[in-house]
Amino acid sequence: MKRIAKFEKISIEQFIKDWEDTFPENGKTSLERREEITRIYESIELPKRATAGSAGYDFYSPLSFSLAPREGIKIPTGIRVSMEEGWVLKCYPRSGLGFKFRLQMNNTVGIIDSDYYYSDNEGHIFAKVTNDSNEGKTAEVKAWTGFMQGIFVEYGITFDDECEEIRNGGFGSTSKQ
Repeated sequence: MKRIAKFEKISIEQFIKDWEDTFPENGKTSLERREEITRIYESIELPKRATAGSAGYDFYSPLSFSLAPREGIKIPTGIRVSMEEGWVLKCYPRSGLGFKFRLQMNNTVGIIDSDYYYSDNEGHIFAKVTNDSNEGKTAEVKAWTGFMQGIFVEYGITFDDECEEIRNGGFGSTSKQ
């Protein structure tokens, strides 16, 4: 197998900022909140494959959550990835969660481009998932269990491609004019 990428944690400063933006004030003092977020950050594990034959790298949820049907959540993973040009990381819900609860990525498939690593949010990978159950099932995900999987895929470009734009922002920045 060709090795083309490396997972890393984002900086603690970026994680605190993104966590507070995602989950606003919860009644704790700023010191208590910073200590709580720092404990979460320190517990983050890098994605890994469950078996030697697995294509997907499991991402672990930094919090426990329950989603009733039609409910969603945005999860700051604390993870970034550097990868060789010509590769993309495609993110999907873990198969069991999709099968049991129709847990789905809100953007259907998360696409992490190689240049996202250099964005102004340090390439922080977020996941927004929704329980799309038609059977009334509540999805339960415990902290530090796998909820999403990322698969690296090589891609090509057209012969007449002349794109020279450089990413200058985070999530969704390539569509900004």
